[in-house]
Amino acid sequence: MKVNDAELVISAVSKKQYPSDHLPEIALAGRSNVGKSSFINKMIQRKSLARTSSKPGKTQTLNFYKINEKFYFVDVPGYGYAKVSKKERKKWGEMMEEYFAERENLRATALIIDIRHQPTEDDIMMYDYLKYFELPVMVIATKLDKIPKNKRDQYIKIVRKTLEVEEEDIVIPFSSETGEGKDKAWTAMLSYLN
Repeated sequence: MKVNDAELVISAVSKKQYPSDHLPEIALAGRSNVGKSSFINKMIQRKSLARTSSKPGKTQTLNFYKINEKFYFVDVPGYGYAKVSKKERKKWGEMMEEYFAERENLRATALIIDIRHQPTEDDIMMYDYLKYFELPVMVIATKLDKIPKNKRDQYIKIVRKTLEVEEEDIVIPFSSETGEGKDKAWTAMLSYLN
């Protein structure tokens, strides 16, 4: 898909602030510092629309990126980051629960994980959480360029098995460096948006 127009519309902390134009949405979830912003930037061919940071816990709001005036990527706060207070984590949890439980425009979620490591307890909990809300999930396994080509299938099997990925959900190996997996990710996303 060719992206001609992409903009950050709002960073929201409650549903009162969500965009009201009823466009469909794809949420992006993942551990802190797993590469959600790099994924967004690669998908839309921009260097820095979504701000990347080497510091975990940078995204603290629901960031709504409008793409081609047709739909939104919604970047949600990363999970599993220990250096925020319990109070702050509780606030993020409530904000995310309100979004995932109540947002009618939400069509699917891209769960972004690092293919180099077995999915963590937090990744498993997030996948199960999304399935609890009966949301379609695409597992985007980033950092593909960091593992040898002859070991990729083995790593993907570990991801599928650890998360117990349901048959209707797909695992897409992806590299923000090389763009490998980008077309597959767009194909999957567009199937939920249409």
